[in-house]
Amino acid sequence: MSDGRRPGMRVVVADDNPVVRAGLTALLCGRDGMEVVAEAADGGAAYEAAVRHRPDVVLLDVRMPGVDGLTALPRLVRVAPVLMLTYSGESATVREALRLGAGGYLVHGEFTVEQLVGAVRDITAGRSRFTETAARALAEPGMASGSVMDPFVSLNPNEEASRMQPDVGQSFARLRRQTPARTRGLGEHLLSRREVEVMELIAVGMSNRQIADACFISEKTVKNHINRIFAKLHSNSRTQAVATWLGTRAGQGVAG
Repeated sequence: MSDGRRPGMRVVVADDNPVVRAGLTALLCGRDGMEVVAEAADGGAAYEAAVRHRPDVVLLDVRMPGVDGLTALPRLVRVAPVLMLTYSGESATVREALRLGAGGYLVHGEFTVEQLVGAVRDITAGRSRFTETAARALAEPGMASGSVMDPFVSLNPNEEASRMQPDVGQSFARLRRQTPARTRGLGEHLLSRREVEVMELIAVGMSNRQIADACFISEKTVKNHINRIFAKLHSNSRTQAVATWLGTRAGQGVAG
């Protein structure tokens, strides 16, 4: 007898950035019955993981070293539905992904966590999902009729964002948009680029050892970074630092 709950959904996350992979895994695992069964750093590893785990959906980045997302896409779609989840919003890239069989295309920074969860479920049900940038690319003059799934749904990035508290998704989604010269922090207390990276990893729940491995530095160096971060964020613990970093402490926020 059914207990009324939705069946579980198995997901493979493919992205070359370990922060993005960890963030997506932290956000999706346990939410609405979802389980991230494997992570992959390139398209080749994503295909191997998909063949091994037979997931319900693959979340796939475009630009990855080794085998990139577009190269892996034709093989991946023969194994599982694929939802592009990337910072690459160029019109030609969006169109090529759809031509190669992607079921939808989400550009980081243009969706809420709830919209991401909904999009994952929609893709497995055969419904296409696109964020604003991708939808504009598909609506441009010259797009051949019938060459993409029709109709498509454009996610409105502002529809729910104003009602949602800042969360890990908003934090890690900003990371790869950092330019080499850019830093951010709380008020006048700016974090260095490395401190930003360490703080993002703290925010998705990584231990000092995991942070050291991800950044290719020693645990002692990680501890030194954390001590400086705590001082700059006026925090005495990881919990306080994460709360400040994600903008949840009353009257405080993270400077852009």
